[in-house]
Amino acid sequence: MQVKKAVFPVAGLGTRFLPATKASPKEMLPLIDKPLVQYVVEEAVAAGIEQILFVTGRGKRALEDHFDIAFELEALLYDKGKDAELSQVREIAEMVDIFYVRQKKALGLGHAILCARDFIGNEPFAVLLGDDIIDSERPCLGQLLDVYRKYRGCVLALEQVPREHISSYGCVAANHISDQVYEVTDLVEKPKPEEAPSDLAIIGRYILTPEIFPILAQQEPGKGGEIQLTDAILALSADEAIYGCRFSGQRHDCGDKLGFLKATVDMALKRPEFNGEFEEYLRKRLTIS
Repeated sequence: MQVKKAVFPVAGLGTRFLPATKASPKEMLPLIDKPLVQYVVEEAVAAGIEQILFVTGRGKRALEDHFDIAFELEALLYDKGKDAELSQVREIAEMVDIFYVRQKKALGLGHAILCARDFIGNEPFAVLLGDDIIDSERPCLGQLLDVYRKYRGCVLALEQVPREHISSYGCVAANHISDQVYEVTDLVEKPKPEEAPSDLAIIGRYILTPEIFPILAQQEPGKGGEIQLTDAILALSADEAIYGCRFSGQRHDCGDKLGFLKATVDMALKRPEFNGEFEEYLRKRLTIS
């Protein structure tokens, strides 16, 4: 069965970006001229996703409005003859079918995925986290889907990270199969560096099978008092093989302030209208420093 649906858990409060996120969702922070979440939606669409479910919470109205039709704005742009801008605005509302459900309590990523159960039904599905921006020639999600089509099991995006940072991630023990593909044998949520089974971290892209839902429904809270998706995937591994894909591309952790700043610089330098003058500006700043 093809993967046509994706879940975006976006109910978090974005406390690491306060006070900017006091009134605006973290997912709507602008990376140059597009909100973070739009980059990830575009990745999903490029990989063949046809329907997206946003698992939202209070204060996410701006996100919903962004992907809706904006009649007044479109009329204004039309009257002023701003055809390029009008096309951009219309494309946002038309790129994919989007649905919404509320996560009424902040009970963790696993619980957010469980909120999508009725939407997903009995189909395999993708999960994308909106603060991981992955710049790659082939969409990261597309790379995971290639692995899914070959092995027909859950697939996790993996990235090698320094061991001193592994405690910020879910981590796997895995056997290398071929190229960038691994078979996962163990998963640990945010281990201490000395206890981590490897330096392969789970990044915010997943392909999951619907068999994850009964496990999430019965799961007890784990680390941090939350329903951990990592724990549910580990339980699922007793019944079906779990795979990892060490994706190709540059990942930017935009849930972190420094990562967000780095992403802004890197993405700007790739834009033709910025790269020359902006690069020169950066060189001058470094010289002055």
